[in-house]
Amino acid sequence: MSLSAVLAGLVAVVVSYSGPLVIVLAAASAGHLDKAQTGSWVWAISIGSGLTCIALSLRTRMPVITAWSTPGAALLVTSLGAYSYAEAIGAFVVTGVVITLVGLTGVFGRLMRLVPAAVVSAMLAGILFSFGTGVFTSLKTAPWIAGAVLLAYLLGKRWLARYAVLIALAAGVVASAATSGLDVRLDGMELARPVLTAPDFSVASLIGIAVPMILATLASQNAPGMAVLTASGYEPKDRLLIGSTGLASTALAPFGSHAINLAAITAAICTGPEAHRDPRRRYVAGVACGAFYLLVGAFGTTLVVFFAGLPKELVAAIAGVALFGALAGGLTGAVKDDRTREAALVTFLTTASGVTLFGIGSAFWGLLFGVAVHLILTPRRTEA
Repeated sequence: MSLSAVLAGLVAVVVSYSGPLVIVLAAASAGHLDKAQTGSWVWAISIGSGLTCIALSLRTRMPVITAWSTPGAALLVTSLGAYSYAEAIGAFVVTGVVITLVGLTGVFGRLMRLVPAAVVSAMLAGILFSFGTGVFTSLKTAPWIAGAVLLAYLLGKRWLARYAVLIALAAGVVASAATSGLDVRLDGMELARPVLTAPDFSVASLIGIAVPMILATLASQNAPGMAVLTASGYEPKDRLLIGSTGLASTALAPFGSHAINLAAITAAICTGPEAHRDPRRRYVAGVACGAFYLLVGAFGTTLVVFFAGLPKELVAAIAGVALFGALAGGLTGAVKDDRTREAALVTFLTTASGVTLFGIGSAFWGLLFGVAVHLILTPRRTEA
């Protein structure tokens, strides 16, 4: 066990429930789901993420961080209301099955291994760029909170490097309380009650939900998730990781889970040096993250209210300083080889831009454009 690794897992969970979950709740509202169905959805994605985090981290001895598909949830905000809930469940089941097959066959991994290492590092840096700048943009709206986090982090790095993020978190909470920024309250603790819904398979929901969900989850979530682990020096086994998350998605789909996948942003919190100086001990962060997921998931939407009460500037600042090490590593890996520097630059700029095309996020397009530039600029080998 390591306090810094456990804290990294906690920060990853705080970031997940303070940001991406809001999109899930918005999708549930757009789809006119009742309280029981919404609670079951939160339970399913939380339990699925928690179990896969723990099992895969222990199995691989890597900090494998999983989460629910954020672009998939964003897709549902505009599409879920057009179908019955049972049809949506059917589309979720098909999504899980297809992703499982893509993972187990090894097709996804073979494609990822063709990408130059510099492009992968640049994509990681591009994903984390907005979180790094978020520390400083928060200074405008909440200078005392963001300032306290940043100053405490720097002082912690100077004297107690392993606990710099913990010191920053404590300082941020104190500053939030002092400025009346905290609005956390729990009216009561209530265990989640999963709701089993029989799937209804329709051509319309498969085309309108399953197809874009599969593409968005693989391209915008699993590809960056694999890249984060690779850029951090690990050798992820794509068949195990993608296949396992696909199986979890399929099993929990009847309870509302739209898709479980590898995480990218929260993964970087747990795979970087802030989690632990020794990469071999960072897997504890993955186990801790999974345990916190299970804790929150057990209480459904009850604990979500707690995380929603944290000031957004506090969450942004803590996430930013926790990702400094990973961002620095990504930038270093992107520019160290001059032969791939321009391709890496295109990848970084595309990913950092946040552009979304055809419902697929910027991380995928950064990867695609970077590989294209690399192929254009790299001369073909000619045989003598």
